[in-house]
Amino acid sequence: MMKETWYFVDSGHCTPSFNMAMDEALLNWHSEGKIPPVLRFYGWKPAGISVGYFQKVNGKIDVDGAKNYGIDLVRRQTGGRAVLHDQELTYSVLVSENHESMPSSVKEAYLVLSKGLLEGFRELNINAEFAIPEGKLKTTNSAVCFEEPSWYELIVEGKKAAGSAQTRKKGVILQHGSIPIEVDKVKLFDLFLYPNERVKERARRAFDDKAVAINEVSKTNISFEQVKTAFKTGFERGLDIEFEPFELSSGQLAEVHELEKKYKSEEWNYSR
Repeated sequence: MMKETWYFVDSGHCTPSFNMAMDEALLNWHSEGKIPPVLRFYGWKPAGISVGYFQKVNGKIDVDGAKNYGIDLVRRQTGGRAVLHDQELTYSVLVSENHESMPSSVKEAYLVLSKGLLEGFRELNINAEFAIPEGKLKTTNSAVCFEEPSWYELIVEGKKAAGSAQTRKKGVILQHGSIPIEVDKVKLFDLFLYPNERVKERARRAFDDKAVAINEVSKTNISFEQVKTAFKTGFERGLDIEFEPFELSSGQLAEVHELEKKYKSEEWNYSR
């Protein structure tokens, strides 16, 4: 039996505004039936901090601190808390809500798509598993995404190792997420506002028990390219699909750049 073919987009390292515009463009093209389901991998240059669609910036994010580090702020289409995108592989999956493999519930769709992440960690010989919170998820006032794992996010040694967010628009599921390779915890916590330095330092120390990056749990130092190769194989195996490389035409690239204007605007990024 032939496997379904999805497009695979390897964007390399792009600006935060371009990365979010590209995800939106792919969503539009898939919704319009112009392209099949897509898996996209990308990095961030410069590093970025993405805030959730509903998240407040004022009083939560240290905008001046981000500027001091040369980090651009961008608002995502998806919900959730802020994420520092620096030394990581970011993925996005775009697939129709009506796809035969996609459950109608958001939680169960997470399970299906996150199988690709699980297999990616296995490809790197890292023993990951799905987070299945007991009872209701804990909620905190923290603006930091990796403070708590949600349903079917990936944990290693009890710590969150990949964070994902999902939205559904125009009949398409967009799930994208962060797979940290290294984490600079000083830089991370300098991007958020705290009542005082003592509270910030306490949060930073507590973070060590909550989140982990690939090179903290790997027996060897793993590069961005190695992570990308492993997770591409992981998604092929976990979703039982095969990939066809997709290169954007000049016209499609122009569409992305037009959408990028939104993700560069203060009106979009600081609207809450």
